[in-house]
Amino acid sequence: MSERDKFSSQHDRTPAVWEGAAEALPGVARIAGKAWLRSATWVAGSSARSARNLARAMTDPRAAGELVRGVATDLADATRAISTVASAISSGVPIPAALFEASVTLTSVMTPDEHVPRQQEQTLRERGEDLLRRSRDVWSDETAHPAYGRILDEVAPDEARILLLLLRGGPQPSVDIRTGGPVGMVSSSLLSAGLTMIGPRAGVRYLDEVPAYLNNLNRLGLIWFSREQLEDPLEYQVVEAQPDVLAAMHSVRFAKVVRRSIHLTPFGMDFCKTCLVDPEETTDLPEHETPEE
Repeated sequence: MSERDKFSSQHDRTPAVWEGAAEALPGVARIAGKAWLRSATWVAGSSARSARNLARAMTDPRAAGELVRGVATDLADATRAISTVASAISSGVPIPAALFEASVTLTSVMTPDEHVPRQQEQTLRERGEDLLRRSRDVWSDETAHPAYGRILDEVAPDEARILLLLLRGGPQPSVDIRTGGPVGMVSSSLLSAGLTMIGPRAGVRYLDEVPAYLNNLNRLGLIWFSREQLEDPLEYQVVEAQPDVLAAMHSVRFAKVVRRSIHLTPFGMDFCKTCLVDPEETTDLPEHETPEE
């Protein structure tokens, strides 16, 4: 049973415990003592949270000090809440009202806030030291890269579709259109670059934004543009038959097609497996080339 479940179970039994307080005021002290003991036990367990933190406190003086200070602070808050209940009842406040206020206070004290940044007040040097310490922690269960959360905030829905296409469909063909002919053998000019079928194949909503999508994914280190073509030349037939490719080729007397490809980076592959698909879908996926130096 988790610490939160234990607290919920104890909280459910609280009304029965306080029934005696309704009969006589002197019973408040006894009930408050029992409630304080339960609160202290729960808070101590919540502050420790796991054997990992306890073991770290045994070897790291700073961690031990933080653990002790955290427990002491929580116990002090719980004690003040119980004292407030007793004072309120002594002043004539109805017992149900006093107990309701106490339950709200104790819940806010004893419910751990997991969303408060631990490093909010740390300097860059302290954050670096904490990072190295966690790298030596053999009990650490951190698996996902810390940048994944930020990347998810910077990826558009259409870009997520493109990533899934690359993950499941493998590297995608891309072509550049350049000037050709005898002059092109000496000096070739670029007419149109990065023409692909990624947008339609991925089912993106805004086809005109595909070049921007690809640039953003490249900026984030999720994809890379290879100068090499795919092994199967049939992959390029559909791309080279598209209107924009034909328009670029017919814009000059002599034109040539340069075949390239678009791949996921190893970082992008792990990001997709971690954030975009279920673990069952991470097997038998197409391979991507490693980015060129």
